Amino acid sequence: MSKKNKLQKFADILTFPNVYENIDPRNPELSGLNGEIVDLKGKWSEKHFKNNNPIVLELACGKGHYTLGLAERFPNKNFIGVDIKGARIWKGAKIAMENNIDNAAFFRTRIEQIELFFEKDEVDEIWITFPDPFLKDSKANRRLTASSFLHRYRNILKEDGIVNLKTDSPELYQFTLETLKKETSFELLYHDDDIYSKPLPVDALELKTEYEGMHLAKNLTIKYVKIKV
Repeated sequence: MSKKNKLQKFADILTFPNVYENIDPRNPELSGLNGEIVDLKGKWSEKHFKNNNPIVLELACGKGHYTLGLAERFPNKNFIGVDIKGARIWKGAKIAMENNIDNAAFFRTRIEQIELFFEKDEVDEIWITFPDPFLKDSKANRRLTASSFLHRYRNILKEDGIVNLKTDSPELYQFTLETLKKETSFELLYHDDDIYSKPLPVDALELKTEYEGMHLAKNLTIKYVKIKV
């Protein structure tokens, strides 16, 4: 993608009513439509979605395919796709607007900052779909199921809230299982290293991201971990 095209997409999302941004870790302000500063912490349902439906996050959502698929499949829930890449979020947000998918929104920020923008007990569920596995051991703390991230999620999830991981990476899958053995605040509800070899335990797993399609074409197996706070 050309730099000019990226800059245009960054400009576009400022005019999207379903996109919010914070890209400055030194300043926890949240900007919305036309760059207006908004306070949504603890108020996403009231101020953006204007209902009391459960809130579900998709972290590292990319172009938002899974966020949109979940929103269409579960109209009585609110979905927020989170990613730092604005040019990717542009795609999902644009599709949501064009198709009147009002229960899907997008948030451009670093996942390390997630606690700044959601109140305790505000989120019901989290999906992590095909994140970067950061295969080098020196980058293990950047994996989205590392202990530091799990504790961030615990601080915004309701009691008994769920974290779902879907990945093709055997390394990330095993890392997650090993991490959970050390964590007393989380319960491993289910795990499978080849979900499509048997009936799916969760309906939402039927949805497939763009990357998942490519992985399956290469005969890679898809793994799933379900965690309860």
